[in-house]
Amino acid sequence: MTSSQKSDDNQITPTPQAVKPAVKPAVKAPVAPPAAHSTDLEQARQFARVTEDGHVFVIIDGAEHPVGQYPDATEDEALAYFVRKYDDVVSQMMLLEQRVAAKAPSGDMNKTIDSIAAVVAERSMVGDIAALETRLETLRSAVEALGAEQRRATEAARAEQLKVREQIVAQAEEMAAKNPEQIQWKTASQTMNGLFDAWKEAQRSSVRLPRSTEDSLWKRFRAARTTFDRHRRAYFSQLDAVNAEAKSAKEALIERAEALQHSTDWVGTAAEYRKLMDEWKKSRRASRKDDDALWSRFRAAQDVFFQARTAENAKIDASYQENLVVKEALLEEARALLPIKDLSTAKKALDSIRSRWEEAGKVPRADLQRVEAGLRQVEDAIRSAEEEQWRRSNPETKARSNSMLSQLQDTISQLEDDLAAAKAKGNEKKIAAAQEALDARRMWLNTLEKSAADFE
Repeated sequence: MTSSQKSDDNQITPTPQAVKPAVKPAVKAPVAPPAAHSTDLEQARQFARVTEDGHVFVIIDGAEHPVGQYPDATEDEALAYFVRKYDDVVSQMMLLEQRVAAKAPSGDMNKTIDSIAAVVAERSMVGDIAALETRLETLRSAVEALGAEQRRATEAARAEQLKVREQIVAQAEEMAAKNPEQIQWKTASQTMNGLFDAWKEAQRSSVRLPRSTEDSLWKRFRAARTTFDRHRRAYFSQLDAVNAEAKSAKEALIERAEALQHSTDWVGTAAEYRKLMDEWKKSRRASRKDDDALWSRFRAAQDVFFQARTAENAKIDASYQENLVVKEALLEEARALLPIKDLSTAKKALDSIRSRWEEAGKVPRADLQRVEAGLRQVEDAIRSAEEEQWRRSNPETKARSNSMLSQLQDTISQLEDDLAAAKAKGNEKKIAAAQEALDARRMWLNTLEKSAADFE
């Protein structure tokens, strides 16, 4: 992490799912050293010559090369000393071969090979030097191949890591470019912090990117986070201002509500509280914490008034209970007038009941609609009977009915004459027509006579 990164905040939130987490390279188990190589002296003699004074020569492709002198020792001791040097080199090569086979990191392997090759070139040991040199070249080729393979793997991992970093940066820049009014800030802040955690994890557990590339990406990421934080602070600053304004407006409504809470103008004050409630519903919400507290105060002021009104209504209803008993008795008296037998008598009785009804006074609110509706049923029945009687006795209706009877009787008399004339002539067609018309008029006459009887 660069110095500019270290100075940034270090918030801990979950890594967003949209960003692929960096893959930590697998850590290979350390390679256990092979058993130390040991060359049998008899086998070694074919590659050496030892003089009596302790000089030792190594034979390579038939040519002798002086190795060194081991004085004051037997030939075997002198030979063994230089064979052990050979065995040490072989053991180093065996360990290196094992590391290559295990695909261990190859970074320092060429240096080890060069070191071994320098020792072999000194010809300061006894053993199969030619075979050792061939084996050393084979090992060098294997190290080169392993190095190439590991470089390809590293480049692939670096390319993948570059995608991860670019994706982190792209998502951060996308968030920074959004309209602050359209952002869910709690979720977005967690996501942005998660992106920062993903960046740090990628640095810690994956292959390193080139310094210039990483610095460039980090500058973009840091700039996006800075813009995002600036938008967040501006948004919440504006929100605080709006909440403060809403809080002030609602506190003014609360003051008006509290000023009315001890009023005894039950009807007028209740209407004022309804207006205040309408204004409250139309007003802007403050912060959730403030709004809940403000509503509790506003509601408490209303409760004082409405509880007082309820208590007062309860007292009034208790005083009206006796009036209810009187009106229920009057209601039973009124219902006894039905069905109506004598309209005049029923009307007089209802007038008396109405007079006593008004004198009885008010009843509890819960019973008002019930008893008033019961009395209206009796009043409606008497009114309907009165209207029916008027319909029957209306002079204009009677006169109109009598005129129709007279006209219909004249028509029937004329039709009877027409029927007689047709019969005298024997005209069957005219006889049938006259008879049909006469039957219809007689039926109408019968109906009118019954209707006229209702007006008697």
